[in-house]
Amino acid sequence: MSEPALGGIGVLVTRPAHQSADLIAAIEAEGGTAISFPVMDIVGRDPAVVESELAALRPADIVIFVSANAVDHGLLALGAGRPAVAVVGPATARALEDAGIPVDIRPAAAFDSEHLLAEPALVSVAGKTVTIVRGESGRELIAETLRARGARVQYLSVYRRIPHEFAQQETDDIEEAWLGGRIHAVVIMSVAAFSALCESLPLSCAGVLRTARLVAPSERVIKTIQERLPDARCILAPGPQAADVVGALVASLRYDPVHR
Repeated sequence: MSEPALGGIGVLVTRPAHQSADLIAAIEAEGGTAISFPVMDIVGRDPAVVESELAALRPADIVIFVSANAVDHGLLALGAGRPAVAVVGPATARALEDAGIPVDIRPAAAFDSEHLLAEPALVSVAGKTVTIVRGESGRELIAETLRARGARVQYLSVYRRIPHEFAQQETDDIEEAWLGGRIHAVVIMSVAAFSALCESLPLSCAGVLRTARLVAPSERVIKTIQERLPDARCILAPGPQAADVVGALVASLRYDPVHR
């Protein structure tokens, strides 16, 4: 009987705890050991404040949800009308559809802002009002591009990303696992997650980060990692879904195995 694809492989999962179940299950289904290390927490903003800010915005022709977190905390942005609804990726689309809201605009290919902006419905937007539902900060590419195309763009910030506060025992356990050679790969889903990871890891683990396989679903994330760690072993996953991420790691190990 052949060994599981991730048998003997420890994978550090940096996603927020409430979003990591699918990824952890996919890793374990391939025989790997998933080690949860949620470097960020997602906290909804005060609903009364969000409602007040929404009331000051123009009615939207298009509402763009940038993440599943934006859906979880920002459905009120749809209001009483029926604006067109756009998403960047499949997890966001699924969150909307689970809430009974159809998605009108989504990337046909890769799941990022650039591919969303290539969709015809977002090319001809002159004179339209677009509301972007997001966290308190984020990329400006969508807003800047749509404004250049003649749209009126407004933000509705509905959540905050805050660094996760780890107990000393948690960081001690990660340090022991990493220095003991039990962590072989790290899943990093966003630029913000990479920054938070670098801040959260014990200093003794900084060098080990260069030797692990760093799996990310975005060329932008890969580029950010390589700017900080030029010799990092980066693996680009074809998408953000758990199967995409785990499949990319499995393929990497198939062609470049590690000692187990």
